[in-house]
Amino acid sequence: MSDIPRLGELLVQVCNVHAAGRPDIFVAGHRKYSDHELRLLINQFPLSPILVAANENDVCVGYAFCQIQNHEATDNTRARRTLYLDDLCVDEACRGQHVGKRLYEAVCQLAKEEQCQAVTLNVWACNPSAVGFYESLGLRTLKTTLEKCLD
Repeated sequence: MSDIPRLGELLVQVCNVHAAGRPDIFVAGHRKYSDHELRLLINQFPLSPILVAANENDVCVGYAFCQIQNHEATDNTRARRTLYLDDLCVDEACRGQHVGKRLYEAVCQLAKEEQCQAVTLNVWACNPSAVGFYESLGLRTLKTTLEKCLD
């Protein structure tokens, strides 16, 4: 709970990256979760774990918001348990220091401990550095969402 103000700052950084790439969707200077919503997420542990990376001064420099998802079998799909990586952020000032890689490795370890078959996530095409980051960690495209904007 004490990290909520810092998580809010990092959420703004993520929104600003998305707003730069898709200003028709995202509003710069805003964030995905309010303080109230962050408190609710924290209280949903262990179904929605939040991993936090801290520096030597115990300041939050990154986070990974996760969701454990159980997919029931259907006529054409198998039952599956996955860890959905809802959001990962490393403070702009700390990028290039492998914080994101360590966070992702911790996410994978958590997924194994939770007996998940896979880690999944979405990444915006307007954020090629994030696409490259995830590909460098071995992630591959599962499916693609296409759009046609209707003006």
